[in-house]
Amino acid sequence: MFTFGALYDKTSKDLLVDDVLETVHHFRAIDYVIDVAEDELTEDIIKHLHYILKHDTKDSTLEWFAVGDYKKRANVVGGRKTVSPSEVSKHMKDLLQDYCSMENVAIEDIIAFHADFEYIHPFQDGNGRVGRLISLKECLHHNVIPFVIEDSKKNYYYRGLSEWQDEKGYLIDTCLDGQDTFVKLMDILEIPHN
Repeated sequence: MFTFGALYDKTSKDLLVDDVLETVHHFRAIDYVIDVAEDELTEDIIKHLHYILKHDTKDSTLEWFAVGDYKKRANVVGGRKTVSPSEVSKHMKDLLQDYCSMENVAIEDIIAFHADFEYIHPFQDGNGRVGRLISLKECLHHNVIPFVIEDSKKNYYYRGLSEWQDEKGYLIDTCLDGQDTFVKLMDILEIPHN
């Protein structure tokens, strides 16, 4: 474990310690989302979600990796350049100001925020997870049924994000399908909804 950063599992492939940590951190981040669900979305909440996910990981040992803060180095997603580190803070402030000024937030507004957040890509790593946690928080905040992206639908989700500027329907349809999945889970667990 100390030499290779992996846990040996003779029945399957080795487990990376960071994968285990980030899974535990993800559950803690969900707890945090529930704790702040009633609060207005802020940069502090967003940065704290990133901190919860990435603290004590291998990334946190890298001098240039800003755990709980915006990226210091430029990055690329799917061959697409993202917002430069020097512009991230301004873009995030503008995004939050526009979003938080909305009166009646619907699922489509939460999806649009998510797509814009992913386009900015404010963190060095973990943007997708942070973005989906923000979406969960905002669904809870605005009494909107959350959506979950199943592994089998991940490619549709990524396509929706990459095509967002030209065709919003791909991502919206994928997230609405994810909302249907969430409703099915609620039905199985006999959780009332409307």
